[in-house]
Amino acid sequence: MFSKDNLFAISLFPYLGFLWFLTRSQETPRLALIGFYVLLVFVAVTIPAGIYAKVQYGEALANIDWLHGSAESFLTLSNILVALGFRQGIIEYQKKQEETQTDD
Repeated sequence: MFSKDNLFAISLFPYLGFLWFLTRSQETPRLALIGFYVLLVFVAVTIPAGIYAKVQYGEALANIDWLHGSAESFLTLSNILVALGFRQGIIEYQKKQEETQTDD
């Protein structure tokens, strides 16, 4: 019914909606939000890298290690930023909770 490429393209719309709501809520730690946006950079880098791998080497991106690894580094960066951002958010939340308890 749908090819993997079509599903990939269609999946961007719900993700963009997710980013829109996350940004609009203003509750997400800034660093985590940046990490979610960096995932779009990963997508933007992966598409041309996949095309280059097919044209230049006649292979899928996953079979060209140096190119695949370079593209995947953006996914790694995205994951690190999201994790650090939520860690920072948890620490800030705990500090606020402690301040509230000491004020009582």
